[in-house]
Amino acid sequence: MPTTLSKELKKQKTRRQMPLHIMMLAPLFFIILYKYVPMAGIVIAFQKFIPAKGLFGDQKWIGLGNFRYVFRMPNFLTVLGNSIEIASMKIVAGLVVPITLALLLNEVRHTGLKRVVQTLVYLPHFLSWIILGGVLIDILSPSSGLVNRFLGIFGIRPIYFLGSNRWFQPTLVATNVWKEVGFQTIIYLAAITSINPSLYESAIIDGANRFQRAMRITLPGMVMVIVLLMVLSLGNVLNAGFDQIFNLYSPQVYESGDIIDTLVYRVGLINAQYGLATAIGLFKAVVSLLLISVSYLLAYKIANYRIF
Repeated sequence: MPTTLSKELKKQKTRRQMPLHIMMLAPLFFIILYKYVPMAGIVIAFQKFIPAKGLFGDQKWIGLGNFRYVFRMPNFLTVLGNSIEIASMKIVAGLVVPITLALLLNEVRHTGLKRVVQTLVYLPHFLSWIILGGVLIDILSPSSGLVNRFLGIFGIRPIYFLGSNRWFQPTLVATNVWKEVGFQTIIYLAAITSINPSLYESAIIDGANRFQRAMRITLPGMVMVIVLLMVLSLGNVLNAGFDQIFNLYSPQVYESGDIIDTLVYRVGLINAQYGLATAIGLFKAVVSLLLISVSYLLAYKIANYRIF
């Protein structure tokens, strides 16, 4: 009898969840069509690919020849270093700034002011880098940009934010933080809401001021979420942000701003060297897979986080 009842309950649960499974068919088809089917093109990395012969035509196989050529490219190490450097700075800034903003917003007692600030910092996340790229090019212009005009009031000479190898990487990090900080703050604000309010009440009775409560209660209560996001971000070490850099960089800043994704774009789509571009992309994918695997292993060991 219990077995029959459990089977009936499972059938009812399946019927209730059927609409959800049907809704998943469209995104599942999208993933298969645009993520897995194109993986057949990986073979190009091991061929002297000629587009006229087709993907499965009589192409000349050259083994690891494309990879050897890529690793000997004079600018490949520079590009790899730029990717790691930019991504690392974005990861660090993407942790420190949202955490700080979440702590500050948590201390705001005026509900209306808090909502206005949240809305203003969330808004840039919903704008594409195509739009923001044009805005930033105008704002940061050395001749007519608002930023350099403001600096000129204090006698500071115009700064080529997007045309100087010295300033390009800091500009990328600062603008990326400006765009994403609001959305990332949501996670930390959610973590703060899970902290037991009685801890704050006890601290107030003991005479702790607001800064002490933030440092001794709020921040420690966010530690597990901070550690989890920090560990998971290791998988993005080679993802320096193609959309942003592609819309902001120029040949003048290739030395400091050229990354793996922009190199793949130029080699593959501009120069039509498809074998080399695929080899670079496959190298990045394999390294990213290893980093993601390590990051999820660390997340499980440190924060007990599991996907399945």
